[in-house]
Amino acid sequence: MSLEAMSTEAMSAEAATAARKAALARSAMRLQRGLSFAVMVLPILGTGLAVYLALHGGIGRVEIISLAVMYLLTMCGMTIGLHRYFSHRCFETGPQVRFLLAVFGSMAAQAPLFYWVTTHRKHHAFSDRAGDPHSPHVYRNKLLGMLDGLWHAHIGWMFVENSADLSLSRDLMADPTLFWVHRTYLYWVAAGFLLPALVAGVLTQSWKSAALGLLWGGLVRCFVVNQATWSINSLCHYFGSRRFDAHDHSANNYLVALFTFGEGLQNNHHAFPSAARHSMAWWEPDFSGTLIALMAALGLVRNTYHPSNESVAKLRKAA
Repeated sequence: MSLEAMSTEAMSAEAATAARKAALARSAMRLQRGLSFAVMVLPILGTGLAVYLALHGGIGRVEIISLAVMYLLTMCGMTIGLHRYFSHRCFETGPQVRFLLAVFGSMAAQAPLFYWVTTHRKHHAFSDRAGDPHSPHVYRNKLLGMLDGLWHAHIGWMFVENSADLSLSRDLMADPTLFWVHRTYLYWVAAGFLLPALVAGVLTQSWKSAALGLLWGGLVRCFVVNQATWSINSLCHYFGSRRFDAHDHSANNYLVALFTFGEGLQNNHHAFPSAARHSMAWWEPDFSGTLIALMAALGLVRNTYHPSNESVAKLRKAA
């Protein structure tokens, strides 16, 4: 074979490889948009049905307990697991707790483990600058201004094509158990909907209770968790107080912090991303930080990181 023919063949192989990568990227984007649409719309429809039924028949123990328990599990799975542990390594723990945090975080239906961590680490690397996946200050229409920015940060960013590069999660991918949890993500999402239905049905021996468990512990819970966590991206980078100079628009929004177990203390968090507690005062709501402290006291986690008083005071003076 001549040198020219070999060169032509190599170029054809490269073109074929590029075409396959482009096709995979388009397929991944379609899947991303489809899942984002489902995560946004289905909980809204379910919540609408739940409100209708509640107005006409009231709310019982099954509905309240299903919602409360699943909200607690999935929100802690995200705040303590996906965020403070997997994304920021705020503490160390053993394989059993690590597995449970990965599972409960996946049940929240926010994204597969490595994608969630990669997106969040990008957010910190480019906070409120070009490259931040969900800043309300970067990708917005000049005519619509703030509203367009808030929409993008809250929901719109999930429908924008993003790189599937998972290099920022390479430290996690070496763990075979976490890799398995990541690959079986849709099963854990399904478990997050079916578990409250199963428990409610078994405990009450009632198909109606099982359906209510699915509705309130699954769809309504998903809707409330979605809106609360998405508000961190949008509201907490626009509205609130700023104690520290974090070189971005992050703010402490105490109402959001209350519903997100401390995640709404964004200015504190962006000033000290690796801190296990986001609260810097006793009156700031940080339920996840309190749980981490309790887990440390029980020996479930260790080496929790807290910034020194000197570093806190230094950054506060610059604010």
